[in-house]
Amino acid sequence: MAFAGGGWRGGWRAAEEEGRRGGAPVHIDDMILVSIDDHVIEPADMFDNHIPEKYRDQAPRYVHDATGRGYWEFQGQETGMSGLGAVASWPREEWDMQPVDFAEMRPAVYDLDLRVRDMDANGQLAGMCFPTFAGFNGMSLARSTVDRDLTNAVVAAYNDWHIDELAGGHPGRFIPLAIVPTYDPEAMVAEINRVARKGCTAVSLPETPYGVGLPAFDEDGYWDPVFRALCDHDMAMCLHIGGAFGLLQRARTAKEDNLIIMSPQLSAVATSDLMVGGTFVRFPDLKVAMSEGGVGWIPFFLDRMDRHVWNHRWTGLEIAKGKTPTELWRSNFLGCFITDPAALRLRDRIGVESIAWECDYPHSDSTWPRSPELLMGELVAAGCSDEEIEAITWKNACRFFNYDPFAHVPREKATVGALRATATDVDVSEVSKEEYRRRWADAHKVA
Repeated sequence: MAFAGGGWRGGWRAAEEEGRRGGAPVHIDDMILVSIDDHVIEPADMFDNHIPEKYRDQAPRYVHDATGRGYWEFQGQETGMSGLGAVASWPREEWDMQPVDFAEMRPAVYDLDLRVRDMDANGQLAGMCFPTFAGFNGMSLARSTVDRDLTNAVVAAYNDWHIDELAGGHPGRFIPLAIVPTYDPEAMVAEINRVARKGCTAVSLPETPYGVGLPAFDEDGYWDPVFRALCDHDMAMCLHIGGAFGLLQRARTAKEDNLIIMSPQLSAVATSDLMVGGTFVRFPDLKVAMSEGGVGWIPFFLDRMDRHVWNHRWTGLEIAKGKTPTELWRSNFLGCFITDPAALRLRDRIGVESIAWECDYPHSDSTWPRSPELLMGELVAAGCSDEEIEAITWKNACRFFNYDPFAHVPREKATVGALRATATDVDVSEVSKEEYRRRWADAHKVA
């Protein structure tokens, strides 16, 4: 099956059809899907069970202004929720980047139990959820230094909710992910040590710290204690796109499309920073997941890096002890993609062992609820073998994050077919914002 002539839209449709026909070495119903980049819309009561009593009145609150617009408020800072971050079920014509409230969303976007049902309907076993109101890298919370003790307590409460309620309340369905108070290396290390004891194996950090007012990864040893702690616990650092947006000086006439299209390319900047900055000379065991950046940029980047190290050896650049950039990428990095048909044909150049899949629910780039069909179609078109399909769809992710996907869900119940069979009652059809507002109003009528 070829993608030529159809463009992305044609490729999507063709991929879905290929997946449905079952022309793959692994049958679509037997696939196991583990996503390493999804997102959670935090419920308004998330801090109720986790914030210390002394800080209860100062914890982040979900409030409404005079116009009815909802937003989170913490230490004088306001954080809203962009419409593109909660589009699940909406008709595409209703998508935009305007603030959105719970009343307009599909309930599964913020209700954790219903979220799992949506995963079942998509045949997805497990996922790693990045924050929303806290910021993908936690910066919307962690940057507040008005009261550092309070911020530390709120960050810890956020992580406890994520680990104990999101992941712990739904065993076998979520890979825990923590945030840290980025303004203080000592506090970051303390939180890493704490969440590691709770079984967390991943931490979200800014992809280019200097883009958000923090020291660069190789500046003044600021991040070295953090990297050391991550290595000590065999934890991975996740660098989600978004933190480097500030590096782009766009034209005054630039459209929203420019940022959406170009943002994944910034993963190459973050990877270059880490490699060229000597991070892996100092911390050879550090694991880095490049979240939501796709994998299409990687072949060119590795070609360029490999040649640069040899061709410009006059600079004395050392990126790792005894490793080329390609070897370092394959041993220490994990890239992930939502849909990347061309790059999958270059998987041998990238390194199959360093490629993983993501669903990105409930964001606008997500393939929910047809992820298995689209993904299988692209894997088939790229000529992937049984072993490669299993590596990309779940094995690489589980190995990288030390996650046992079958500890709570037996393998025979973890497949696309088995999960979907439990969710035949889940409505995945399009629903307008207006209809969701009507349903919300009906559900919240005062008796």
